[in-house]
Amino acid sequence: MRIHVTINRERKAFDVDPGDKLLDVLRREGYMGVKKGCGTGDCGACAVLFNGRAMNSCLIFAAKADGAEIVTVEGLANGERLHPVQEAFLRSGAVQCGYCTPGMVISTVDLLSRNPDPTEDEIREGLSGNLCRCTGYVKQLDAVKAAARLMKGGDADV
Repeated sequence: MRIHVTINRERKAFDVDPGDKLLDVLRREGYMGVKKGCGTGDCGACAVLFNGRAMNSCLIFAAKADGAEIVTVEGLANGERLHPVQEAFLRSGAVQCGYCTPGMVISTVDLLSRNPDPTEDEIREGLSGNLCRCTGYVKQLDAVKAAARLMKGGDADV
């Protein structure tokens, strides 16, 4: 079957099989920022913005994406200018091995779009679907706080 989606502000059409997961189609089409982790929706490495909300693409059948607007971590930047969340993660050193980073960034964009001034508990809840094996999440928490400041026109220094 053929699906039509908007990915990172570009209209695309893909041929998919009924059992294809969105994650596999995105990676097949070159969107490598969407990481293949657990395949069961537990790790968050494959998160994308799906119609404006963070969703694990390993849980979405590609056929269900027909007509959807999808943003991957690659689509957050504006040309060479990083999205404020990407900038904050970079400045905060919250990108140790980088495997979980795209999902963390996507989850943060979703969180801050709904709650521009989250408490630490709200940040922890917002990132709870993302697993990181390299860190103790401290730098990621700092990055979300810095991103919130940046998005309000402030400074991202941690």
